[in-house]
Amino acid sequence: MGVEGTTDENSNIPSNIDKRLQKQKEIDDWLPITSSRTAKWWYAAFHNVTAMVGAGVLSLPYAMANLGWGPGVVILLLSWVITLYTLWQMVEMHEMVPGKRFDRYHELGQQAFGEKLGLWIVVPQQLICEVGVDIVYMVTGGKSLQKVHNLVCKNNCKSIKTTYFIMIFASVHFVLSHLPNFNSISGVSLAAAIMSLSYSTIAWTASIHKGVQPEVEYGYKASSTSGTVFNFFTALGHVAFAYAGHNVVLEIQATIPSTPEKPSKGPMWNGVVVAYIVVALCYFPVALIGCYVFGNNVEDNILISLEKPTWLIVAANLFVVIHVIGSYQIYAMPVFDMIESVLVKKLHFRPTITLRFISRNIYVAFTMFVAITFPFFGGLLGFFGGFAFAPTTYFLPCIMWLAIYKPKKFSLSWCTNWICIILGLLLMILSPIGGLRNIILQAKTYTFYS
Repeated sequence: MGVEGTTDENSNIPSNIDKRLQKQKEIDDWLPITSSRTAKWWYAAFHNVTAMVGAGVLSLPYAMANLGWGPGVVILLLSWVITLYTLWQMVEMHEMVPGKRFDRYHELGQQAFGEKLGLWIVVPQQLICEVGVDIVYMVTGGKSLQKVHNLVCKNNCKSIKTTYFIMIFASVHFVLSHLPNFNSISGVSLAAAIMSLSYSTIAWTASIHKGVQPEVEYGYKASSTSGTVFNFFTALGHVAFAYAGHNVVLEIQATIPSTPEKPSKGPMWNGVVVAYIVVALCYFPVALIGCYVFGNNVEDNILISLEKPTWLIVAANLFVVIHVIGSYQIYAMPVFDMIESVLVKKLHFRPTITLRFISRNIYVAFTMFVAITFPFFGGLLGFFGGFAFAPTTYFLPCIMWLAIYKPKKFSLSWCTNWICIILGLLLMILSPIGGLRNIILQAKTYTFYS
């Protein structure tokens, strides 16, 4: 009798494992990152452009003015090279364990630093980045809509608070946020990528058309040394924010099909190279021409400095709105994935449309509320840029690479990674100082919900 009982118990073990695996597969098929793996390499290209070329590009002339010509050009070029290198590392590490894919940034962190530590190192930083970007884009979207409104009806219109424009911008996301996964937002992302190239082109061509301003000055604007230093630090944060696409790169790669013969890193890298060429075409002309034309009087959003021709600036601001709609969705998708993973796997909710509807609406409402409460655009860019983007973009991939591949001491790979880590750490420590000072200065004269 006893023997039969044991046999029955043993025969139940595989079926329990099968049930668990089946349940896991059902959850993976429902979660936004892993539910659809049919993307082509060009999806990766425009998702990366949308993630990378954000509203940050419009603040680059301002950053250049505060960095100075020499340091500014060097920092822009260095950032482009370093972030392309760290992006290549992440694409390579996505499938470094045969038969396994690291679909999320924190999964790669767990592989490098261990199950618990990996989560604690990556998740807080990734959340600060993604939620931070979404909040900043709420502000950008609202302010760009307000700019369109003010330009279109100059004299005969009642002025409307920024708060209401942020709410109008948020209303779009209460609808779009219910698209289930990355592939379903590819149309929005493509439109956003085209818009980013369009408004960047408008920014530098309109600057050329306007011509170098008569009272242009290229020195540092701040009257005191401390002011100059703080502005320099803030500008570093602006540059870090401009290269912030790494937080979603593994999640984008997870949507590309992969087999042992044709791994996903091939198409993904093609997409990344195209995206980085577009990034260079957007960033360098805007930063250099904008700074050359306006000097140190350039605003922290170059479209504000360009007031004429009115129709063109209206068009550029509308393009910005369409682009940040797409960017918001790209950065929100991994957050939705995290929220839904916790709800379904840890809290054992059933994976339903209702659960998704409620959780995503709460997230959009939260980012809208924070954006309405703290709309200091420039200072927020500097602060978030250094505090959170520098680690995830400039040096966390290098630390993971060293932890996993363990290259020989003083070999080329070892030296390159350590240089990136040191430069990234400097960026992380210095830029939030300037950003925080700017927020404090602006907060002195700010009244809530004005």
